[in-house]
Amino acid sequence: MSNLIKNELIKIFKKKTIYITMIVIFLLLIFMNCMFKYANNESQYNYYLYSENHINSLKSELKTLNPEKTSDVTIYINVLSEIQLSEILEKYKDTEWKLAIISERISPYITERNTYQYGAEKNMAQVEEINKEIDDLLAKLDENDWKYFARQDLEKAEKQIEVLNLQKSQTEDKAVLNNVESELNNRQMEKEIAEIRLNKEIPYGSDYLNRAISKLQTTNSLLNDFKNVEKLTYQEKLQYNDNLKGKEESRYILETGRDIYNTNSLKGILENFYQQFGVFLIVVIIMISGTIVSEEFNKGTIKLLLVKPYTRNKILLSKAITTLIMIIFIIMTTLIMQTLIGGIIFGFGSLSEPVVAYNFNTNTIKEMNIFANLGIQTLAQLPMIILLSTLAFAISTIFTNGTLAITISLLGYMSSAIINQLVIEYNLQFMKYFVTMNWDLSIYSNGALPYMEGMNITMSIILCITYFIIMVIPTFMVFKKRNIKNI
Repeated sequence: MSNLIKNELIKIFKKKTIYITMIVIFLLLIFMNCMFKYANNESQYNYYLYSENHINSLKSELKTLNPEKTSDVTIYINVLSEIQLSEILEKYKDTEWKLAIISERISPYITERNTYQYGAEKNMAQVEEINKEIDDLLAKLDENDWKYFARQDLEKAEKQIEVLNLQKSQTEDKAVLNNVESELNNRQMEKEIAEIRLNKEIPYGSDYLNRAISKLQTTNSLLNDFKNVEKLTYQEKLQYNDNLKGKEESRYILETGRDIYNTNSLKGILENFYQQFGVFLIVVIIMISGTIVSEEFNKGTIKLLLVKPYTRNKILLSKAITTLIMIIFIIMTTLIMQTLIGGIIFGFGSLSEPVVAYNFNTNTIKEMNIFANLGIQTLAQLPMIILLSTLAFAISTIFTNGTLAITISLLGYMSSAIINQLVIEYNLQFMKYFVTMNWDLSIYSNGALPYMEGMNITMSIILCITYFIIMVIPTFMVFKKRNIKNI
């Protein structure tokens, strides 16, 4: 058996196609790493909004509108407000926290002012009052004091908390009390965020820390909607868990200062290795599995193989084991190439940073070494890779057609995500036993809920083994009985 496997490996590595394919993957890895390196844009602000061309375009549009016409007034107010906002943004464009304050706090005042000035219910006294408010805010921007706004947020939240606590103590109606408690929870989160800004020295902006703040606030608010966790439907439980995960991950980012979602590093790319490069692995593995038997028939070399003192089962088994060995080889080779290429482009420093994952069983954040995480990812993806390889191997053996084997296997892989999405969307319970719903074991990582109720990791492993056996048995039966006299 070992000699058969050795000979099969020699055959594979004598082919030029395997080297050409690996060179193509190598070049693709270089290209994609360069794209990750240079295409990343940290800021979320669209600088086109306050470009001179954009402002001039808006001014030209404004000239075509008449604020005295009922049909034009709303559009006029919106266009004028955008012009005035863009002009302020252009003035303060060199400091991102100022852009954030302008976009979030001054922008509503500008629209409100123009509504009172040009809208149906004109109120010039209100316009003057809003102008004063805008001038005060701009003065604080000129003083370069972002902490003023954080302290303002903190004071506002504390006052609202005080009022809500008083209201809570005086409320007996359960429905009203639930609303008060929900509002109180949101205000307490606003207070916590303001304190985080001041204590951690986090100016306003659009960087990963501010995105974490925004996500922390959003997920906290969404969690308030889930009043009785025990009575949630399965889909609601999935949403609830997703919000819990987002909240704790955001809190972790703010506490440690680590950008756990950053893919612009070697660790970040390796953390998402199978999502980003899995298709390359699948293509190469399917190409090998889909031709390892059919080529023997197409070239007529199967006769030379069968005259050797080995049973047909041993010959086919050696080819099947060879494909499994090649799966490990392809995965390890691609991982090594990515580590070296990513290290050269991004540096190896990020490998010392831990991978962060939310544990649904303990409701806590856990840290893990990147290579331990890669090992777990690989084990979770192996059922899918092995089953696709086995499908290609089976079709290749039964129909002696490598092209058909590769095409069907690749179509199965590419359509799996669509199939799973449709099954989940239409809640097709009987489809939870279908192979594509079960071959990715990463859905169970860290105690996460699977796609559908009733699924579990034991069930998925048993189903994967069952599908594997279903493909393997007829493959060996057909190969054993095949007539090769006319080949």
